[in-house]
Amino acid sequence: MALFLTEDDVGSLLTMDMALAAVEEGFKLQAEGKATNSPRSRLRLANGVFNFMSAASPGLGVMGLKAYAATRGNPVRFHVQLSSTETGELLAIMEASTLGQVRTGAASGVATKYMAREDASTVGIIGAGYQAMSQLEAVCAVRDISLTKVYSRTPEHRETFAAEMSERLGIIVSAVDSAESCVSDSDIVITITSSSRPVLNGEWLTPGTHINASGANHWMRTELDGEAVKRASVVVTDDVEQAKIECGDLLYPVERGIIRWEQVRNLSEVIAGRAPGRNTVDDITLFESQGLALEDIATGIRVYELARKQGVGQELPL
Repeated sequence: MALFLTEDDVGSLLTMDMALAAVEEGFKLQAEGKATNSPRSRLRLANGVFNFMSAASPGLGVMGLKAYAATRGNPVRFHVQLSSTETGELLAIMEASTLGQVRTGAASGVATKYMAREDASTVGIIGAGYQAMSQLEAVCAVRDISLTKVYSRTPEHRETFAAEMSERLGIIVSAVDSAESCVSDSDIVITITSSSRPVLNGEWLTPGTHINASGANHWMRTELDGEAVKRASVVVTDDVEQAKIECGDLLYPVERGIIRWEQVRNLSEVIAGRAPGRNTVDDITLFESQGLALEDIATGIRVYELARKQGVGQELPL
C-alpha cells in the first residue's frame, strides 16, 4: 500500500545532509542519462495558478510529480507523489512544503560546493523568509562559514533571522541596513526574495564572489540587474530549458544581448565535470535556481525509504 506522510512526518525525517546528498545524486544520474526532468507548467485560474512539475529517475527507481495551487487568500499547499519506475506502483503521497524548502536550499548548497571558492568564509543574504534559512544552512554545510550578513527591507525580519540563525548554526549572523553593505566583501551572496525589481546590483560585487539566486523562478521576478549577470564569468542553472521559460534574471539579459543561452550550463554538467564551476579564483560565478521536480523526487524517495524503515506515516488503501 502507498504511504501518506504529513509535514510533521517529513520534518522529523529529513535533514539537510540527506537533502544535499539526494540532490547531488539526482543531478549525477541526470548527467548519466538515468534521470529526466519536465519543466514546471502553470495553469491560470480565475483566482490564481495551478502548478505542476514531474520527473523520472530509473537510476533511483522512482518517478513522480509535485503539484500545488496558489489561490488568492489561501495558503499554498504542496504535495509530492512518488511511484516505482519498475512496477508503476504508487509508493507515497507526501505534504511537501518542508521538503521543498530543504531541497531548494540543498540545490544552492550543491552549486556552492562546485562553484564557490574553497576558502569562501563569508555570506551575504538578501531575504529573511523561511526559504532563506535553508539556503544559509546548506551553504554552511559545504563551506566553513564564519560570518553572515543579512538584509531584508523589514528591520524586524532581518533582526529575527540573525538571532535565530546565529543560535541554530553557531556562527555570527549580523543584520545590516542595506543590500549593498550585505553584498560588499561577501564571498558568497544569496538572493532569496520574490522581488519584481533587482535587489542585487552588479557594481557591488567583488572578484571571486559566488551568487546563488534562488527567488526569480518566474518571468515576472528579477533579483539581479543586468550588470550582475554581465560580470558573471560562469552562469549555471539547475535546468536550462526551465530557465528559458521562467527565469526572469536571465530572460531579460538574453533579450538585451547581455548573455546568450549558449553560455548557460546545467548544474548536472558541472557536477559531471563537463562544464566548469569556475575557471579562476577571481571569477564571479552565478547559480540560478528554478526548483526542479527531479530535486523533489530524489529527496522524496530518501524520505520515503527512511519512513518505511522507521515505521513513520499512514498506510493508504491504494
